Amino acid sequence: MSAPRLNRKLVLEAPARVADGAGGFSESWQALGTLWGEVKARSGTVRSQAGATVSRVNYRIVLRAAPQGSSMRPEPDQRLREGDRIYTIRAVAELGSDGRYLTCFADEEVSA
Repeated sequence: MSAPRLNRKLVLEAPARVADGAGGFSESWQALGTLWGEVKARSGTVRSQAGATVSRVNYRIVLRAAPQGSSMRPEPDQRLREGDRIYTIRAVAELGSDGRYLTCFADEEVSA
C-alpha cells in the first residue's frame, strides 16, 4: 500500500448542546482540531426531498490515525469541514494492518 496523500486541511467538529436560557438547548458544532486528509469521491446520487433537489456524494477520507479515546479520533455523526464544505462521517475503520491511518466514510449533501 502506498502512503496516502494528505493534502486537504480539514477541521474535525463534534455536535454540542448549548443552553438557550429558557430551560432548553440548541445544537451547534464545536471544532476539535485540524487534521490533514486525502479526500476521494466514491459515488453520488440525486433525489427530490421536500420539493427540492438534493445531491449526495459519498467520500472516502483517509487521515493519520489517533489512539482510541483521543478527542482527535473521528467518530460516526461527527463531521469534517473544509471551508464551506461539510462531510458528515458515517463510519470509521483502520486502514491497513499497521494502524497508521484511518478511513472515514462520509457524505456531503448539497441542494441542487
